[in-house]
Amino acid sequence: MTAYLARRAWQTVPLLLGISLVSFAVIHLAPGDPVGILAERTAPPEEVARVRAVYGLDRPIPVQYWMWLSRAVRGDFGRSYVEGRPVMDMILERLPNTLYLSVVVLLVVYVLAIPAGIVSALKQYSRMDHAVTGLAFWGQAMPSFWFAYLLVFFVALRVDFIPVAGMATYGVTLTTTGWWGVLVDRARYLILPVTVMGFGSMATVTRYMRSSMLEVVRQDYIRTARSKGLAERIVIYKHALGNALLPIVTLLGFELPILFSGSVIIEFIFSWPGVGTLALRAMFQRDYQVVMAFNTVGAVLMVLGHFISDILYLVVDPRIKYIEKG
Repeated sequence: MTAYLARRAWQTVPLLLGISLVSFAVIHLAPGDPVGILAERTAPPEEVARVRAVYGLDRPIPVQYWMWLSRAVRGDFGRSYVEGRPVMDMILERLPNTLYLSVVVLLVVYVLAIPAGIVSALKQYSRMDHAVTGLAFWGQAMPSFWFAYLLVFFVALRVDFIPVAGMATYGVTLTTTGWWGVLVDRARYLILPVTVMGFGSMATVTRYMRSSMLEVVRQDYIRTARSKGLAERIVIYKHALGNALLPIVTLLGFELPILFSGSVIIEFIFSWPGVGTLALRAMFQRDYQVVMAFNTVGAVLMVLGHFISDILYLVVDPRIKYIEKG
């Protein structure tokens, strides 16, 4: 197991290098650069050239990439072209807020989607199945930003209890309102972003769970268990559920980076103070350093998600063993 995880960790090195290289190239191929922000647009050419030289923007793209990579491997993503602050400090300030939102969405999605998929599979072609399937297709097809604006217009502007922007009310702390007041206040701000981000993900997980459960309950060992007179609850939750969860565990490895990257627009719409809002602003301002740091963090989360999937495979199905090659 240890050798397998070490081998997987080593295999991620070229993957992360490839992602960073492609991201760096695409960012620099996009029209515009931060020089227009660093130097006044009416500045003379010699001033523009000086600014380019100070930040190394006058060098060839491969040289710029090597300069960035040599710092990034030490955890230094440079300084923001716009704010002049260390990019790592800017990311770490907002990363807990984004991870907090993503983890809550994951919990809500899996707590609701797995039972919905199981019920839909066990009651195939029933009204419940058609309702769950219809909602799943709707959630997969509907653009998240459009759904967000619908909720803002039809719900938030008509219900005072649900805030439209932010993640907490100023002055609501443990000392002023106690833990229950803080919990209620934070939950109010989570309603809209969690609903929008969770709806699409829940649709995907529900469909996977339904398909997986339908495939499992048709296996011979399930029919054998039923023929022995075991209760249907024991057949489903003891014999079928473990195998049906395997595709869902695989899907979990993709959900974390998807939620992280997909939170950009949602954080912007609801003014959530996370990394997504920071990255979107950096894209408009051509702040290359911040954008590259955001892409790198997303790539690391993707790798981390796959590691979690591998470990959860052992939890869900103990029959799986990682063979260490001698």
